[in-house]
Amino acid sequence: MPFPDWYGKLVDWHNVNIAQGFREPAQYFQLSHDTTDLRATYADFDIVRKYFGQVPGGMFGADENARPGYADPRQGIETCGVVEQMNSDEQLLRITGDPFWADHAEEVAFNTFPATMMPDLKSLRYITSPNMVVNDDENHRPGIMNDGPFLMMNPFSSRCCQHNHGQGWPYLIENLWMATPDNGLAAVIYGPSTVKAKVSNGKEVKITSETKYPFEENIAFTLNIDGNESFDFPLYFRIPGWCTNPSIMVNTEKIDKTPKAGTYMRINRTWKNGDVVTLSFPKEINIKTWKENENSVSIDYGPLTFSLKIGEDFVRKESDKTAIGDSKWQDGVDKENWPSYEIHPTTPWNYGLVLNGKNAADSFTIEQKPWPADDFPFTPENAPIVLKAQAKQIPNWTIDQYGLAGELQESPVQVDTKSETVELVPMGATRLRISSFPVIGEGKNAKKWSKTD
Repeated sequence: MPFPDWYGKLVDWHNVNIAQGFREPAQYFQLSHDTTDLRATYADFDIVRKYFGQVPGGMFGADENARPGYADPRQGIETCGVVEQMNSDEQLLRITGDPFWADHAEEVAFNTFPATMMPDLKSLRYITSPNMVVNDDENHRPGIMNDGPFLMMNPFSSRCCQHNHGQGWPYLIENLWMATPDNGLAAVIYGPSTVKAKVSNGKEVKITSETKYPFEENIAFTLNIDGNESFDFPLYFRIPGWCTNPSIMVNTEKIDKTPKAGTYMRINRTWKNGDVVTLSFPKEINIKTWKENENSVSIDYGPLTFSLKIGEDFVRKESDKTAIGDSKWQDGVDKENWPSYEIHPTTPWNYGLVLNGKNAADSFTIEQKPWPADDFPFTPENAPIVLKAQAKQIPNWTIDQYGLAGELQESPVQVDTKSETVELVPMGATRLRISSFPVIGEGKNAKKWSKTD
């Protein structure tokens, strides 16, 4: 079968090469100063998303290589690819200052990256997909490109990812703050942190941010300046592209100017010890339709995408017996301390959402839960935000001959099953999940789902 013409638009379709290499024109732009080079990086990003990234979570379908005909949300991405995408986003943010790259880094970090690993971070899988309903040591080729147990949570298989995964969170953290050309500071990616930096004419300031972002809407920044000194310098705060109604307070005074989504808010004033800047980023339900992927939908609440909560049965396996050949197994490793896991569903997963046609966002009820005692929100049990919605099972949507969730079929879907209340939890908390949902419908536009082969 010949490749389509557009497949020649990138020199390499290996997912990690894409995630690392698409930034190269922008890096070269720093030497050439030719905006054509800068635009080329954006074009590369868009090409990949157009053909293989019509899925939630910020990544794209390339379970080794992106292949024409394999763009369903059951296609996955290497853990390496996830980490390198975040790294590229962060480097492009430094080069361009464009808040788009910060938004995208957060999208990947909060929705895709946590699910690539076990909650204790002791094992990971090679491939993670937006729609993933089994995690085992079986061979899923050609549904998944390569032969082997590439969906298995194993601490030793797939050595590239084992070495790469540990860079994801440190890279993100070191890019939370950046210096600005006018001797100021910019808060560009959000999370709890403390930064020490020289501003103004070499004065040192320490700023601590306290927040449970992205699970809460407020972020408080407290300035610490030694002694009774005060001095002028600008502070910049990124306004996320998803936030339509942000607000900023300095101490007890609200900033009159309305911040605009997808920009920076610059505050230049005389700062003193103990000043507090509070950002508020109210979240709203947003439903995204993936027209190029059978009119499926994904559900966002602020920067978080939500997935079906599926019961998870963790089956412990021997790591040396499930590791692939390139694992370079080390004699003497304590297998008891480094187990592998299969994960199997214990509840139905084949649901389509029943949406309110007039205002689909009203189809969801938001439930806030206590913050987890262990400070780790990325499990279904610990998720501090849960969405509830009506859904119907699609009986013909089953596991296919490759052992994967059957590919999506066009929405709206006509079924005769009863409506049920289902729970959706943050995508990053789900190691088994449905994140791209069919939509249930009626009438002449609704189609019956053909039985999965």
